[in-house]
Amino acid sequence: MTWIVLIISGLMETVWAAALSASHGLSRLWPSVLFVVALLLSMVGLAYALRAVPVGTGYAIWVGIGAACTALYGMTVLGEPATTARLVCLTLIIAGVVGLKFLH
Repeated sequence: MTWIVLIISGLMETVWAAALSASHGLSRLWPSVLFVVALLLSMVGLAYALRAVPVGTGYAIWVGIGAACTALYGMTVLGEPATTARLVCLTLIIAGVVGLKFLH
């Protein structure tokens, strides 16, 4: 259950990052509300997971999931460039996250 919560918390990091961008500096109400809710859920989930997962592993996985999914969101939804180099870097992040999970 802890690992599922950690993964969902990493995905919530993507939600709050996208909502923060859509809020235009917290000047739009609903994206700002989504940002705050997703941020709280992400942090609470991370805090829960860190009760059973070492902080270095848990935080790295949380950040890795959030960073990779946010970058993929930018490329697929926002039209950011999906170059070979960027995709290779994302693959390395994902490989690192998977590696940390299995080496735990």
